[in-house]
Amino acid sequence: MQVNCSRCFRPIALTDNIESCDGHLTHADCKRPRHLTAEERALVFVYCSDHAVAHCQSCNESFRFTELGADMMGSGRTNLCRGCRRDLTEQVRVHLLRCVTLPAEIRQKALAVREAAQQLIKWSQELSDRSDVLIREGEALLFESRKALRAVMARRTAS
Repeated sequence: MQVNCSRCFRPIALTDNIESCDGHLTHADCKRPRHLTAEERALVFVYCSDHAVAHCQSCNESFRFTELGADMMGSGRTNLCRGCRRDLTEQVRVHLLRCVTLPAEIRQKALAVREAAQQLIKWSQELSDRSDVLIREGEALLFESRKALRAVMARRTAS
């Protein structure tokens, strides 16, 4: 069972940026759930501005962060290949978690945050699955109880 954002009600994927709002998972930005966070963008600018952070397989081109395109037609998409317009956001994120120019402590903390978010999504999905099973079991129990009540009532009416 998929966990949905409590704001936009769309499914939350493992690659989405999430936050907790009143005990429920939400997208950090419902319009752009997979975009880089402000922290990720800052790290790329500070530590990775002098080298490529993404490679487009289709065009066989590598890009620095400042060379990535943006959609100017209003969709708000960024981190696009300038040739084929493929979204390279996830490649930038993976680069951040592996880049040797980032101090090890920052890289480890970024990885820990990403893993914690993914674990939280997985746990939420497991809890949702478990609650769905409990609801189905409760419905089956209710059905059997009503069936038994009807049988008892039918016997009393017949007597």
